Amino acid sequence: MQTTKKTETVMKKATKTEATKKRQGFASMDPVRVRELAAIGGKTAHERGTAHQFSSDEAREAGRKGGIAAHATRGPRGTVR
Repeated sequence: MQTTKKTETVMKKATKTEATKKRQGFASMDPVRVRELAAIGGKTAHERGTAHQFSSDEAREAGRKGGIAAHATRGPRGTVR
């Protein structure tokens, strides 16, 4: 099979894309292990006193901001802009 320059370029791009999509860090770990590590980190932060604890006002404000962001693309009567 003869390959043309165009075919070679397409093949190189596919190989490069596959290599750059390699999962690293937490993304490459088993989800159960990631959850275990997160739990350990949370417990440690609470023991040290460095964990943030939301007050009712902070939680309300965070929820309001999340609602605004989630519906930012909505127009009148729920239509998408």
